[in-house]
Amino acid sequence: MDAFYASVEQRDNPRLLGKPVIVGSPPYQRGVVCAASYEARVFGVRSAMPSSTAARLCPRGVFIRPRMDAYRSESREIMSIVRELAGDLIQQVSVDEAYIDVSALCQVGDHEACLRAAEPLAREMKSAIRMRRRLTATVGIAGNKLLAKLASDFRKPDGLTLVSESDKVAFLRPLPVRAIHGVGKVTEEQLATVLIRTVADLQDYRGDLRAIVGSWGPELKRFAVGEDDRPLDFSEEVKSISSETTFLKDTEERPVLRGCLKEQAAEIGEKLAKHRLGAFTVQVKVRYSDFTTLTRQISVESPVVGAREIYRLGCWLLAHHRLVSRPLRLIGLGVAGLTSPTQEQLLLPLR
Repeated sequence: MDAFYASVEQRDNPRLLGKPVIVGSPPYQRGVVCAASYEARVFGVRSAMPSSTAARLCPRGVFIRPRMDAYRSESREIMSIVRELAGDLIQQVSVDEAYIDVSALCQVGDHEACLRAAEPLAREMKSAIRMRRRLTATVGIAGNKLLAKLASDFRKPDGLTLVSESDKVAFLRPLPVRAIHGVGKVTEEQLATVLIRTVADLQDYRGDLRAIVGSWGPELKRFAVGEDDRPLDFSEEVKSISSETTFLKDTEERPVLRGCLKEQAAEIGEKLAKHRLGAFTVQVKVRYSDFTTLTRQISVESPVVGAREIYRLGCWLLAHHRLVSRPLRLIGLGVAGLTSPTQEQLLLPLR
């Protein structure tokens, strides 16, 4: 979807149409931008940016507090349209993004013809979403997840891009290395040390990438030429649960931090109980005033199911790794490695 949260706000409040809408915390509070309309992006406003920075870049920006329930409800409506038109082979990766396997449309062995056969369906989906939800979507068509994702980002908003097998290497060449799935800030900096800044540089590099990025080197090289064999995941299993708090003022006060962790553990515990799940891994996340972010985790032999144990392990991680060495801007708690616990574990009494 195109600038999803901001587009929903503009649709629901026509007075916001054409204005630089910024969904997130107001600039006078500590917080970040969740989404920005295309009118705001012209000024350099981006998601995850501090709201105070967004206000400096875009003084006339209209700040709207996020309405997550509204966005989730809209997401269900949109995904219902997609399933109605394309079937159930869908991997939804976020509230506004999904991969769709439409290989059943292919009636011939010609790969290029198979891709072209998906175009009418893509246009039909875009049209249905626009007509029934009054929102726009951008679609990418390609032979794998890597290329389809890049194609969906290529002509926003309201775009449609097909990347053929014969054109995929040329399509990738001008892109920055950061566009490749899995390349973050650290990897980008590592590649820059050998003057690799674009995908073209990656394609042309004749050295051993393992010397730069470790064992991931061969896969990164394959991604650079558009090869990706990652399958779609059609399961609807919950894979992780987390909760975060951004403070209005940086703090290292233990009672405040413990209170946050206790509330987060309670929230996570409720969700585990709702889904009848336990977790093998507990993780804490901290962010300092300079936006340095650290995560630490611990795995256990038997899944934890209750808020008290999650809270205890979260406190232990903070202390063991000495994470509160200076005031924190944000603290978060999460669980992963989710599984169905035994009935005995579900009924384990609190002591």
